[in-house]
Amino acid sequence: MNNNDNSPKPDFDEACHFIIKLGEQVHGYGPNAYRLEIYLNRITRALGFEGVFRSTPSEIYFAFSKDGSQWQKVHVSAMAGTGTELNRMAKVGELVNDLENSKLSLAEASARLDEIAKLPHPWGNFTSALSYVMVGVAFPVLLGGSWIDLILSGIFSLVVFFMVMKSGSRGPLTAEWLPVSTAFAAGVLATVSRYFIPEVNVVLVALSAILILIPGYGVSVGVVELVSKHINSGLSNLVSGLIYLFKQFAGVWLGVKLVGLILTIPAATTAIAIDSQWLWLFMPVIIIGLGIALQTPYRDFLWACIGMGIAYGGILLGSHWAGANLGNLMGTVLLVIYTNIWARTTRRPPSIVLVPAFILLVSGSIGFRGLAAFASGDAHTGGVEFSQMFVVALTLAVGLFIGNTIIKPDRKI
Repeated sequence: MNNNDNSPKPDFDEACHFIIKLGEQVHGYGPNAYRLEIYLNRITRALGFEGVFRSTPSEIYFAFSKDGSQWQKVHVSAMAGTGTELNRMAKVGELVNDLENSKLSLAEASARLDEIAKLPHPWGNFTSALSYVMVGVAFPVLLGGSWIDLILSGIFSLVVFFMVMKSGSRGPLTAEWLPVSTAFAAGVLATVSRYFIPEVNVVLVALSAILILIPGYGVSVGVVELVSKHINSGLSNLVSGLIYLFKQFAGVWLGVKLVGLILTIPAATTAIAIDSQWLWLFMPVIIIGLGIALQTPYRDFLWACIGMGIAYGGILLGSHWAGANLGNLMGTVLLVIYTNIWARTTRRPPSIVLVPAFILLVSGSIGFRGLAAFASGDAHTGGVEFSQMFVVALTLAVGLFIGNTIIKPDRKI
């Protein structure tokens, strides 16, 4: 079905309908605007037509033309938002390659799209629940929490997982309220725990419990897309991420205040922080947990974990030399170089190893802690923490540019 062979072109309307279906379905699996537009352009050219596409988190703009005509067929799809489904994203990458290389007809490709949409999560519910716990217990170690913070974070992250699972079967309204409801539950549970155990760090425990849902990735992708001139998608991702973050903060704040009206919460007492040596054990835990939570395909799981390890190693090395911002920059550059080499070697979508490591690098938790500092009356700390979220996002954007300059990405993957 490639332009370069002698196979006949498919019907124009049939091709347009398939490309619209592809775009709408893939949009929910979590590609950034640039990646989705590349897929749509590749398939359109392979089918013998021309197209212009623009993707944002809330809509996709399709414009098709044929035979050099200035006349275009235009379609705009309103979208409910994006998710992160790396296994399905990988399957779509294989489908795009097969269709581009004339291994599938349009009818076969459409049927395979339907099969991909019905694929179960590769890791299953039990392992996915365990991944929430793994991330929840590891995060307090990174931020100097105590052992009691670690234990409670793990338990409460399991509650968050079950709330996420239930929201998927109860309609779009429940999903829209998910950031508030999960954060509210975490805030209530953490504050009640403080009533019995004064050493509990309420903000740290609540933050750790909802960490997988923190939209740092969306905020950072928004900044990256703005820098790369995807203005509409970048603004939409940035604003959506910030709104999600504010919803989470409001949920935790409401939970803390509600419990405070019912119970007399004792003043916080200082707990003994977990020794930093434990980080070498818990860093692999958070890496494995993120890989599972994002439904990384089995065949790529080890490579995704290696990518996260490289990113974190770059953070440590750069931070040791010249501070945290250089650490994020170095971690991003090393990650992008590794990702591009891996994608060229395996012919697999780079997002499979890039997204989990990028989430490890991003700064949503910094923004959340900034909002918490504002609420407690510490405006200076709050301003520093919240603005640092954007500094980190810009650092990641620069790192992506440098990494892609050193090892250029293959646009045909």
